[in-house]
Amino acid sequence: MSSLGFRIFTEIERPDKDLIEKFRDLPVANIDDNMGRIACVDTAIKPFNKAKLLGCAFTVKAPQGDNLMFHKALDLAKEGDIIVVAGGGNTERSLCGEIMMNYAKMKKLGGFLIDGVIRDVEATRQLDFPVYARGSNPNGPYKNGPGEINVPVAVGGQVIFPGDIIVGDEDGVIVIRPEDAPELIEKVTKFNNNERTILENLEKGIGMDRSWIDKFLNEKGCEIFKYKESDF
Repeated sequence: MSSLGFRIFTEIERPDKDLIEKFRDLPVANIDDNMGRIACVDTAIKPFNKAKLLGCAFTVKAPQGDNLMFHKALDLAKEGDIIVVAGGGNTERSLCGEIMMNYAKMKKLGGFLIDGVIRDVEATRQLDFPVYARGSNPNGPYKNGPGEINVPVAVGGQVIFPGDIIVGDEDGVIVIRPEDAPELIEKVTKFNNNERTILENLEKGIGMDRSWIDKFLNEKGCEIFKYKESDF
């Protein structure tokens, strides 16, 4: 295909909005604990404000320091979509700033997840719109292309497909395949409720079962001694 590397897929298959919404109050850390603890993006990609990510991935694959396809994705994305930009982790040129963020907010998009950097940091901190990126740089981007929209991308060590569910909070960002979501919601909800019970008991002065520690140590062959100077 002559357009390989410079193409746009305008439509994606989005998960049901009710399914996405069920992740709203679930902490990213608890979700990851139920996904083998290997599903989060690189923690160098951090939130720039208090707004949390929750939505459907609308992916952009871009050359480092270029945001032409990012701009096009802004026009194509629909309400609730999170624009996920695979910018190669480049930190030399910002890929967006205050105007693009406010345009996305006006369109009621779900946020930005950028494997690159942004600018207009102070304005971003005040904005009620989720923005996650590697850092900031006042140098602006080029607009030359090429690039692709709505293809699988690599962001922060995770492969993200168009339509994947993205959840982000102050701990970080996690990627969920829609077909895994129903079972995962049940597991994480149960896990979350158990943690809340433990915390409530601790507040009441009720202890918790710590027997698993010695069990694990024994299984791994750890020897435990009372200290005596003569042993050394």
